[in-house]
Amino acid sequence: MITLATAAESNTKSNAESNLKRQQFQIGTQKLEAELALSAEERQRGLMFRESLAENQGMMFQFAHADYYCMWMKNTLIPLSIAFIDEQGKIINIEEMQANNEQTTCAKSKARYALEMNAGWYSQRQIMVGQEVEGLPLAESAQ
Repeated sequence: MITLATAAESNTKSNAESNLKRQQFQIGTQKLEAELALSAEERQRGLMFRESLAENQGMMFQFAHADYYCMWMKNTLIPLSIAFIDEQGKIINIEEMQANNEQTTCAKSKARYALEMNAGWYSQRQIMVGQEVEGLPLAESAQ
């Protein structure tokens, strides 16, 4: 199991402003835009210190290889829903995560991506395990 529960304590409120690349994704008929957390530092910072997240915006975590990744919500001010996604782009599991919670939430099988959205985003749109996420950053090279 690999845990991203090691975020640097040096993150400050000024880190809340993001200069990360953004990309469009689609799940079924639902379109969204997500910031891309590609480096270890970007993944550790995640959505820490953000006070809000627009309705159809989130953060896509991309890992170098598939594994049993876990996430936490330390210094994350807004509740989130997370979808763990395999190398083929299929949603493995969707979990609800509480703000400022240091309990880890993990992929149920090997994941290559994790997509964080506002709490309830997936259930409100009837997005379920097994659905495919279109537009993944490494979709072509993930075979």
